[in-house]
Amino acid sequence: MKNLKELSAEQREELLKILKTRFEKNTERHKGLDWAKVRTKLESDPEKLRPLHEMEKTGGEPDVIGYDKKTGEYIFCDCAAESPKSRRSFCYDRQALDSRKENKPENNAVDMAAAMGIEILTEEQYRELQKLGNFDLKTSSWVKTPAEIRKLGGALFCDRRYNTVFVYHNGAESYYAARGFRGLLRV
Repeated sequence: MKNLKELSAEQREELLKILKTRFEKNTERHKGLDWAKVRTKLESDPEKLRPLHEMEKTGGEPDVIGYDKKTGEYIFCDCAAESPKSRRSFCYDRQALDSRKENKPENNAVDMAAAMGIEILTEEQYRELQKLGNFDLKTSSWVKTPAEIRKLGGALFCDRRYNTVFVYHNGAESYYAARGFRGLLRV
């Protein structure tokens, strides 16, 4: 996924159409925000369309979930009901991937997020997302793991069960068909 090609004019328009439709359908995620201003911001920084395109292409269903008044940035996040399908069955990071001697997964969450140009959600961001809907009722998502936990070989992931957001730990080298990651992009 490195060296992502620039989107064609047709791809840009198609993506903007998808994002607008999702924005208008899910107004509870971004009360008080105006699509015209979001679109203007996206068009003024077309490089941000590439990561959004990758989020969409991998099943993330990105949508605006907030606006940072301090930085003037709109915050996009993966809002697919379940962890994006094309980003599952990955261990946490490169170190974890390299430590596996056999049955290595195809990729790792940290490297894929970086290649896409997005950030993996922190536990706090994940909890904020869950206030906007019910996500990961059948799947789970890796979240950014504090260095002190990662140094000891662990990694964190979250899901929603029993109307509650849970945070768990696992060995960073583990991977499961129902665990992926969600990303965030500031525009």
